[in-house]
Amino acid sequence: MIELEGVPELIDPVMVAAFEGWNDAGDAASTAVAHLEREWKGEVFAALDAEDYYDFQVNRPTVFMDGGVRKITWPTTRLSVVRVGGEKPRDLVLVRGIEPSMRWRSFCNELLGFAHELGVELVVVLGALLGDTPHTRPVPVSGVTSDPDLARRMDLEETKYEGPTGIVGVLQEACTHAGVPAVSLWAAVPHYVSQPPNPKATLALLNRLEDLLDLRIPQGELPEDARAWQVGVDQLAAEDSEVAEYVQTLEEARDTAELPEASGEAIAREFERYLRRRDVGPATGGHATADGGEGGSFRRDTPRDTPGGRARPPKPAKPDTDAPGGAETDDEDGSED
Repeated sequence: MIELEGVPELIDPVMVAAFEGWNDAGDAASTAVAHLEREWKGEVFAALDAEDYYDFQVNRPTVFMDGGVRKITWPTTRLSVVRVGGEKPRDLVLVRGIEPSMRWRSFCNELLGFAHELGVELVVVLGALLGDTPHTRPVPVSGVTSDPDLARRMDLEETKYEGPTGIVGVLQEACTHAGVPAVSLWAAVPHYVSQPPNPKATLALLNRLEDLLDLRIPQGELPEDARAWQVGVDQLAAEDSEVAEYVQTLEEARDTAELPEASGEAIAREFERYLRRRDVGPATGGHATADGGEGGSFRRDTPRDTPGGRARPPKPAKPDTDAPGGAETDDEDGSED
């Protein structure tokens, strides 16, 4: 039995979850939930027992000194609650952790037990995948669900993905079987600059979450970080003619694909977001790829404290005309259940 002591009665609670690892290219999804915790000062009220779900040779504990006392932090998944103020206040239950090494069904059942006890009305799981998308264009974010009625009501895609899945897909399917409405939001991260951080993808996920939940999320320094990230990648790509040519190829493919909708809906969404921000005061391992496989960062040897925290993009292989499209189509975007 799950007992939640010290947690007040929640208002229209929504659970928002993200997990480091295979489902978190560029750390974009886990950073988005960390941003929500930081901006709204979330307080952790529960943590899953690390012994039950993690292989400590894969996800090792870390040692730190606290006032001269040696302590250990164990890899786990923690839950916190934040209250979003405004005319219609509501609560978010934030779940942030690491993709478990074992007992995934028990892991999901334990999270669903918390959701049931807290009266959660909707579960939103954030993910990020590697895709054939240029860093110079808006980050594609797809919203998918296994529930046909929810897809129609919230203007989402009904997932038809088949292939390898991660904890994001497993948790969404567990929600479906438990009768809990669930949505996955997936950001596509350029595969040629996949190493974290990727503030542009994090910001895109938060913007999509804003639209989905009809609330305002304080952006903090993310817009400035996203601009700096893009400038840094521009400079790195400009130093290599092959990379620059490849990026141009991706840009042309992306622009051609989006011409028909030259974005009536996208423009409308941006205008609504602008109005919301103007009118509302301040608010109180490897990664999944577009084809469902696993890919790693191209380079890991550049320290994160270099400008933008990014390594030089590698020289990509010549585009294969027979290869599947990028992360922009409905069924080939790598979005999982």
